[in-house]
Amino acid sequence: MAKRLIFLGPPGAGKGTQAQVLSENHQIPHISTGDILRAAVSQQTPLGKQAKDYMSRGELVPDALILDLIQDRLSYEDVVNGWILDGFPRNVNQATFLEELLANLNQSADCVLNLEVPDEVLVERLLARKRKDDNEETIRRRLEVYHQDTVPVIDFYQNKKTLKTIDGDQSMEEVGKSLSEAIIPI
Repeated sequence: MAKRLIFLGPPGAGKGTQAQVLSENHQIPHISTGDILRAAVSQQTPLGKQAKDYMSRGELVPDALILDLIQDRLSYEDVVNGWILDGFPRNVNQATFLEELLANLNQSADCVLNLEVPDEVLVERLLARKRKDDNEETIRRRLEVYHQDTVPVIDFYQNKKTLKTIDGDQSMEEVGKSLSEAIIPI
């Protein structure tokens, strides 16, 4: 049975790590907008150059740039048995677009998984990664943008009854176990 999962949660919540594990366990592609964008930046593609300006300020890349990427990626053959979207949708407009796109592709998300982690824990985690774009000011700005733009997406999916919230402030193993239990009936 196909598994189509959407991962929500703030930067540093562990979405990418957990999505990768589920991807390997269920043999479905992990589609990370962050990875796609970082690759575009490092390859200095036109999209990457545009995205770099926003990312370096801790701001979200505009919807139009992201939407084209997602639409293209969901048309690949490897998504036939499912997919995990990580880092998308980040606002209600993107969530609405995704619903329309999936309807056009005769698909729907089976489950939306939301990892919840307190802000102070996230700041500590992100500073510990030692990425050059992860200083405290930029991290706090990213969290501010997340609370402003992405938290309403949680309500969007809560209203559709597809949201499952997981405590992301546990060990990686405990979070993984909670996620697996959340998707077992799918």
